[in-house]
Amino acid sequence: MLPRLKKAALQTIGEDQGQNPYTELLVLEAHRDIVRFLVRLDDFRFASAGDDGIIVVWNAQTGEKLLELRGHTQKITAVIAFPPLDSCEASSQLLLTASADRTVGVWDCDTGRQIQRVTCFQSTVKCLTVLQRLDIWLSGGSDLGVWNRNLDLLCKTSHLSDTGISALVEIPGNCVAAAVGRELIIFRLVTPTEELLEWDIIEVKRLLDHQDNILSLANINDTGFVTGSHVGELLIWDALDWTVQACERTFWSPTPQLDAQQEIKLCQKQNDISINHFTCDEENIFAAVGRGLYVYNLQLKRVIACQKTAHDSNILHIDKLPNRQLISCSEDGAVRMWEVREKQQLAAEPVPTGFFNMWGFGRVNKQASQPVKKQEENVTTCSLELIGDLIGHSSSVEMFLYFEDHGLVTCSADHLIILWKNGERESGVRSLKLFQKLEENGDLYPESS
Repeated sequence: MLPRLKKAALQTIGEDQGQNPYTELLVLEAHRDIVRFLVRLDDFRFASAGDDGIIVVWNAQTGEKLLELRGHTQKITAVIAFPPLDSCEASSQLLLTASADRTVGVWDCDTGRQIQRVTCFQSTVKCLTVLQRLDIWLSGGSDLGVWNRNLDLLCKTSHLSDTGISALVEIPGNCVAAAVGRELIIFRLVTPTEELLEWDIIEVKRLLDHQDNILSLANINDTGFVTGSHVGELLIWDALDWTVQACERTFWSPTPQLDAQQEIKLCQKQNDISINHFTCDEENIFAAVGRGLYVYNLQLKRVIACQKTAHDSNILHIDKLPNRQLISCSEDGAVRMWEVREKQQLAAEPVPTGFFNMWGFGRVNKQASQPVKKQEENVTTCSLELIGDLIGHSSSVEMFLYFEDHGLVTCSADHLIILWKNGERESGVRSLKLFQKLEENGDLYPESS
């Protein structure tokens, strides 16, 4: 009889959440379907969009609905802000929205006016990217288009794929990296010169290092970026020469002792190891892998902390907070706060070689026969400790935004947006307003009779 894999227990936290500041909430209602996107417009405003095709602009401090933008006839597939140039104060803050109706809407965030509706796309635009330095924006669908602020199409590629571009990042040398299925395609933008009066976009290289579809793509810094695939492949790339600097995989090949069907039963489902989202800082890559969270250290080139079952379902979005904190949201409807804490690991403690062995992936029957290596003395590892559980949504939480002064904003498949507020700070603000009102009315220091 085959051994049964033991399911990891979900970490829980009680009512005592001393490090969780979000003790008050505002529920914002405006959408009639799944809310999938949140985009920050400035320090005080954000926009939401989703499957109802409506875009709503909100006040991040009060939760007031400022604008409702209508024009799309199908669900929104991508949203991005296009800030004005620093040198041009007269320029408006623009919002670009792509839809399954095969259009891109361009909106003035201050007035709510639709400046233009671009309708020349042959397929749905799945991603939008702004190259602020060049004052242009890119649309990714079955081809890659380059547009200026005046909404002129500067150039575009030929048809790339029916599945389309799923993610884009800007890299040095006027280049962009585009995820198309399992391929990573490098394009170079050619800007106008005295000899060449028009823009052009050139395909430079196709990279086929992934074995399955690329789900996540993010810049690490000016010299590197990272990709993650459906089958748990994490690749770190040099942004200058596009070579793989670190490569960690999990494989599905059977062993001689077991046939292929038995082997698959022993392994985790591929969905459990899909790398759904990344966020990075100068030292680490934070990866959402299935239901788990993992911290990969760039210098050590290994995982230094993990929670294999951080949520009950797939994690959709993660981001960093100050003070070594992390937030995650999931299909299970939960939003959870984590803290990365350092701990000293014993010098003689053996660790399995290989990145995914530390994550608990791969074939369980090989663990006994794998070589182990001893950690260097006084090696610092870390732990991910649950410090907050924000329960408010009744369905999948798609993503969130963090405002340092105004709190946390989450959006969900339950059609709702929740603005989570720092209870202590809000209490202080209310007390200050009351104090000021009493002072204005002369009630603070009443005259003695």
